[in-house]
Amino acid sequence: MKIVHTIKDLQAGLSALRAQGKKVGLVPTMGALHAGHASLVKRCVAENGAAVVSVFVNPTQFNDKNDLEKYPRTLEADCALLEACGAAFVFAPSVAEMYPEPDTRQFSYAPLDTVMEGAFRPGHFNGVCQIVSKLFDAVKPDRAYFGEKDFQQLAIIREMVRQMNYPLEIVGCPIVREEDGLALSSRNARLSAGERKNALKISQTLFESRTFAASHTVAETQKFVEDAIAAAPGLRLEYFELVDGNTLQRIANWEETAYAVGCITVFCGEVRLIDNVKYKE
Repeated sequence: MKIVHTIKDLQAGLSALRAQGKKVGLVPTMGALHAGHASLVKRCVAENGAAVVSVFVNPTQFNDKNDLEKYPRTLEADCALLEACGAAFVFAPSVAEMYPEPDTRQFSYAPLDTVMEGAFRPGHFNGVCQIVSKLFDAVKPDRAYFGEKDFQQLAIIREMVRQMNYPLEIVGCPIVREEDGLALSSRNARLSAGERKNALKISQTLFESRTFAASHTVAETQKFVEDAIAAAPGLRLEYFELVDGNTLQRIANWEETAYAVGCITVFCGEVRLIDNVKYKE
């Protein structure tokens, strides 16, 4: 496994692999890697001749600078995990390497990027599209892998690829959870023991709501989740939306879509956690 810090060195290494006829897969990450990331990397390794994993905490997608500063950075541990997974390259650039000058590009994929995270984190998805497009341009992957925990992000990246005609396949991978159900997240490392226990109520509520939804309306299911989180100690609901999984727009009844997803964001103490479940697909 090679660790490179510049686009020039990365492209030189990839050119040699492509000369051998190898397909290249990309897993973009912000580091602080866990078993969820490992599942993406292992699938990338299995489906391509070489796997590139980027490790870069992207400043343009943080609308809260305090959150940016607190985001965990564990490159040494990340590289150990990636080598064990079989990655060919770790691309760990500096901010100056990725943004030699300010990126003034504006990406707009309404209505996908104006709801949920887009409404609560203005500018977030513009920053995501800036860095992901830069990575696509640098790596020129045949496939790129993203986790479904960031469900809205995945939908927006698919739309960006479609509109910008990138010649690559976007592969969405299922959420990886702890044995007790908590969705794996780099932010979980910031939870205290007590907060970690409280956070479990998020996934428990979502799983219970799927059973509840089988015999109740969308509005009743919405209230079920909102009430459960409101009653849980240490949690503060930012939003819970029942949406069409393709358009990300709210649904009023189960019959109007074949693909219904519930997306949630909850503050556990000061840590912002996201999760989702599928009701119909």
